Amino acid sequence: MNSASKKSRGLNARTPTTVKRTDIFGKLEFITVRVGSCDVAGSDNTTVLVVDDEPDVADVYALWLSSAYETRTAYGGAEALEALDEDVDVVLLDRRMPELGGDEVLEQIRADGYDCRIIMLTAVDPGLDIVEMDFDDYLCKPAEKPDLVAAIEQQLRIQRYDDRLSEYFETTSKLALLEQELPPSAVEGNEEIATLRQRIEELKSDLDDTLAEFDDIDTAFRRISRYQR
Repeated sequence: MNSASKKSRGLNARTPTTVKRTDIFGKLEFITVRVGSCDVAGSDNTTVLVVDDEPDVADVYALWLSSAYETRTAYGGAEALEALDEDVDVVLLDRRMPELGGDEVLEQIRADGYDCRIIMLTAVDPGLDIVEMDFDDYLCKPAEKPDLVAAIEQQLRIQRYDDRLSEYFETTSKLALLEQELPPSAVEGNEEIATLRQRIEELKSDLDDTLAEFDDIDTAFRRISRYQR
């Protein structure tokens, strides 16, 4: 696929566009997306790469975002690595893909040293394996457009600050997902989860003292719905 075909074209923010897609449960449906229905602060300089092995799903997400950001789509792990370059600011990355899965793509992006934010956007239920994964946020499908936009905007905002803020939200996202997904018996007494909680408190205390906007950023982060089940 050439570079021109990987980029979604911008649409008039007031134009309702009907697209055909296969939803994550495999049911073919028609949905109408009104582009521009969410307020975003993105600019022409922000590029989002949407990675999903279901082309119709990737295209829908790209369509949602195309009025605010430059968007690219990749329909698999290998294609994602080909589409990635220094211009990409945020990657929306599916986990369960054939041949080269999202976990492997995540590792390769980090190994290659790209300075982009990575949001896992997937139907894979999070487990304790996410503790060691180097993503920035994790949204479970089906994701709503407002949450998707809010998560991207949050990452763009975090990018302006130092690594402590990134680590705080990465760790907080993991803890929230695990507490929601795992039974209480698996959470309480778990050393990995206890370590996450301790690190969150350490970072929160530090950021409260040094970052005046921390409370506002933290509140916006917690409003994003990451688990839709």
